[in-house]
Amino acid sequence: MAVGALAWCAGITYPVLLYIAALNEPELTGARLLPSALLAVLVLPLLLRRPEPALLLVLVGSFAATALAQAHAGSPFRDQQQGWQFAYLQALFTDLAVGFIAATRPRRSAVGAGVLALAGQIAAVPYYRSGADITVSTVLTLTLALATAWLVGYSVAERGRHARALREQAAAQAVTAERLRIARELHDMVAHSIGIIAIQAGVGRRVIDTQPAEARNALGAIESTSRETLSGLRRMLGALRQSESAPLGPAPGLADLERLVVAAQDAGVRVDLRRRGEQRALPPELELSAYRIAQEAVTNVVRHAGVDDCEVTVDFGAEALTVTVTDEGRGAKLGGDGYGLVGMRERVTLLHGSFEAGPRPGGGFRVTARLPVPAEER
Repeated sequence: MAVGALAWCAGITYPVLLYIAALNEPELTGARLLPSALLAVLVLPLLLRRPEPALLLVLVGSFAATALAQAHAGSPFRDQQQGWQFAYLQALFTDLAVGFIAATRPRRSAVGAGVLALAGQIAAVPYYRSGADITVSTVLTLTLALATAWLVGYSVAERGRHARALREQAAAQAVTAERLRIARELHDMVAHSIGIIAIQAGVGRRVIDTQPAEARNALGAIESTSRETLSGLRRMLGALRQSESAPLGPAPGLADLERLVVAAQDAGVRVDLRRRGEQRALPPELELSAYRIAQEAVTNVVRHAGVDDCEVTVDFGAEALTVTVTDEGRGAKLGGDGYGLVGMRERVTLLHGSFEAGPRPGGGFRVTARLPVPAEER
């Protein structure tokens, strides 16, 4: 509150001191213009807080000082030989204020400030210029200078608005990407587990009367798969509710492929897991994507291929990690309403890799995902 009052007091004092400086200075040329130039500092605090009133005070001060000093007997403005330097200096301050308003205020306020400033500058021209040609050239000079200041300020404002729009767009894209990531995680986790549970439930229902032991095994697989899925969902929900600094559970990686093999075997599909190349630790996002791709591909084999086995190959190449899942079943549809292949492709695209999925020439289906390894990890 006190700062605002001081800013207003300084701004109101400016035109008074400017008139006194102009009236008492015998020669307004060169370095003698410095005192009046330094007086513009008084308007700066008000310009930063309330730019429109500050511009009005600058206009009133410069016009009043020019008009009254020229009319005063003995003023250096009387012969109109020196007053133009003083007037141009004040016009410069006005242009700077207009540029600041154009850069920080809405377009309507900026246009109004430019029109008001131009009108004030043109109204003061007869007090320090005479002759039609001189007056016209002075008006053109003032108009061009003011237009330049306004356009520079407006360009700064446009760049700021564009930067804000880009930040908002980036934030929206980040939110969308996070939602897609969560959707992929839920799909990969739930679809795999529900597929295993459905198969085991069907097996148990068929053999419960004739082979009670097999039915118990199926129920045990359903229980373990359900508990594991529930635990994973709880970890995910906990991670979403906690802050970024909170400790989170480890995400699955290539070391967890053995569990995937066991789960698929419980569902009746034997998985031949092969690793090639020099095994090493890779970035977490790379291992998570590779695991989820293998999980989704094996789930598709269990649910759609109609075979008893499949092959998962993990190739630890120097430049890329390649995951390949093949089977000799009846294949799967590339279209339809499923999200499995779409989710796998999105994961690979986010890591700037390549993805292929489709029927094999000799029958069956192949899924291949190539995930580039960052240069610092090679």
